[in-house]
Amino acid sequence: MVKFSKELEAQLIPEWKEAFVNYRQLKKHVKKIKLTRISKQPQQPTHGDFGRSLFDSLRFITNNLWNSDNNKQDIIQVRRKMMEESEEEVYETELAQLFSEEDEVHVFFGKLDEELNKVNQFYKKQESDFVERGEMLNKQLQILLDLKQLLSNRRKNSPQKPNIPYSPTLGSNYSESVGESDDGNSEMDEVISTLERNGLNFVNSAMRVKTKKGKPQMAMRIDIPATTPTRAITAVTSMLWEDLVNTPMRNGYGEFINKRKIQYAEKMIRSAFVELYKGLGLLKTYSSLNMVAFTKILKKFDKVSCQKASANYLKEVKRSHFISSDKVVRLMDEVESMFTKHFANNDRKKAMKFLKPQQQKSSHMVTFLVGLCTGCFVSLFCVYLILAHLCGIFSSSTEPVYMDAVYPVFSVFTLLSLHMFMYGCNLYMWKSTRINHNFIFEFSPSTALKHRDAFLMCTTLMTTVFGAMVIHLLLRAAGLPPTNVDAIPGILLLFFVALLICPFDIFYRPTRFCFIRVIRNIICSPFYKVLLVDFFMADQLTSQIPLLRHLETTGCHIFGRVFKTHHPEACHSGRLYIEITYIISFLPYYWRAWQCARRWFDDCDVNHLANMGKYISAMVAAGARVTYSRQDNHLWLAIVLITSVVATFYQLYWDFVKDWGFLNPKSKNSWLRDDLILKNKSIYYMSIALNVVLRVAWVETIVHLKVGPVQTRLLDFLLASLEVIRRGHWNFYRLENEHLNNVGHYRAVKAVPVPFREIDSDN
Repeated sequence: MVKFSKELEAQLIPEWKEAFVNYRQLKKHVKKIKLTRISKQPQQPTHGDFGRSLFDSLRFITNNLWNSDNNKQDIIQVRRKMMEESEEEVYETELAQLFSEEDEVHVFFGKLDEELNKVNQFYKKQESDFVERGEMLNKQLQILLDLKQLLSNRRKNSPQKPNIPYSPTLGSNYSESVGESDDGNSEMDEVISTLERNGLNFVNSAMRVKTKKGKPQMAMRIDIPATTPTRAITAVTSMLWEDLVNTPMRNGYGEFINKRKIQYAEKMIRSAFVELYKGLGLLKTYSSLNMVAFTKILKKFDKVSCQKASANYLKEVKRSHFISSDKVVRLMDEVESMFTKHFANNDRKKAMKFLKPQQQKSSHMVTFLVGLCTGCFVSLFCVYLILAHLCGIFSSSTEPVYMDAVYPVFSVFTLLSLHMFMYGCNLYMWKSTRINHNFIFEFSPSTALKHRDAFLMCTTLMTTVFGAMVIHLLLRAAGLPPTNVDAIPGILLLFFVALLICPFDIFYRPTRFCFIRVIRNIICSPFYKVLLVDFFMADQLTSQIPLLRHLETTGCHIFGRVFKTHHPEACHSGRLYIEITYIISFLPYYWRAWQCARRWFDDCDVNHLANMGKYISAMVAAGARVTYSRQDNHLWLAIVLITSVVATFYQLYWDFVKDWGFLNPKSKNSWLRDDLILKNKSIYYMSIALNVVLRVAWVETIVHLKVGPVQTRLLDFLLASLEVIRRGHWNFYRLENEHLNNVGHYRAVKAVPVPFREIDSDN
């Protein structure tokens, strides 16, 4: 049977952990009471005192039974009083004469009162926030419905007076102004002014343009915050269309743009209702778990003290606000009814799919396929090593074509598979330590990738790649023309690219499309608000510069052979190759620096500019190392050493202090942080040392070891693999620190922005 403390730990909301009843600490106090009572019991009697000791024991038991039966209502008294400073209701327990001389009991009930007050205050705050959010969303929904009615009447384009019903949000002025207007434009002016008086903000609502007939017409623009890349790009396009092209035709593109804006507004309000319902469900779970915790701990106290003190206290707990209040339940019912009516066409089953999405159940088939693919991959890897040795691939330099054209493709897949394996390990550790990565990344729990899925993708990819490598060597050994055989890696690459962009619902389509969307966001970094998943993925790309270089070499060979534009040797030398090498070495850092600049523009936080400086220093160091590989002299060696050392210290400082939250001299955990998820602190110190060692792996690039070309390729691949491993190791602590920041602010649900803002709002 699982102990309740472990069950509570498994079911509580991680972001609200500090607000829950500290059940473990209360258990320790109950244990102290038990030990104190045992120490006060009389010693074992001798033979001469046996009769008197037995008589004393019987009298002690009789007194306890009498007290528990006749005076159980007078054991404790729980009183409520109002605090003058905060005007909040708090609980204080007064003990009867039975416990007056037991200090541990006083301490226990004092701590119990503190926990009850803490739970009540947190519940009241969250409840008031959710109720306020619900009222605001109700107003937003009413405005949305009125706008839909407005557009519906505009589309009719009738000279007659439209029949617009009374609006509960906009009031009687709305219908009166519309009904009394004879001219379409004056009608629009009255509607917009009424909307503005009731809290709807139109940007440049007074802007007028001329139509072909020379009559003025209003160009409406709803102030919808561009919180996602899609909305931002659409907003920019919409503004350009309305402000520069100036074609707000009544039944043309202007009408289409207004309709699209209202569709975005509807989507935002729908998402806000979903998050509100989720938050209300979490608060309901919070209430029930704390009630069970109070019941369990009071039963333990009764068992230790041989009294029935829990009855009085539990009555007060049940009367307290977090149990007696029904606002959360009523608000959940209201949200369900409104969502079903306005967003699901009165289909409750469809509505609950949005409000309560079902998580995918783990399948044993996935585990079986992971084991099967792993066995196939290991077998094919051994076969490949034997064939490569027999063909002399790694023992001589007589196969330059293989290392130049074939090796880059296979190394791309290997590095990608390694990164996916590390991400699978991250997912497993985040799940084990209850780090809510789906909430942090804003992934949907129903389609989010699990660690078994990541391992399946990794092993499937490696099995396919090594199968192609074995087939490639067998065909070469059979004497087929190298030109035809060497096309296998290119075909494999094109196959996986086609699978990545495949629109059909096969092989993790939500994950594939999410990856494409994030890559698109990274490329368009300056043009939209940067989300955490965007800069997290951009950080991954900074560790995959060798992969990008291999992709460039592979693409050069493929285009050279298909279009016959250049000799294959041009892919490894020449001015164009050097310029592309510089660009690829800079590109991930360039994207990441632009993200920091955009975050500084949005948040006005100087730390983002400091972070941008880190990536600029990394760009300078990378450029210096590329130049030194072409110009081997003492001047460039000194430049490489200076720039690389500065960039390394910059990166290490940011890793430990900003990204991981370590190196705090005032922390209760020496040079770490106050809150740690892993229980063994030595793991953190080992991780710091490992990160330092892997950060200085660039030293190998300036040593210039005298080895063969094949060994040089393998050494470069080893260093690239170590960087991927370092990044996977960095990911866990980066997200742990982000999770603890969310816990510190009690953020358990997303704060979805709303489309319609108050005119006098500062935000």
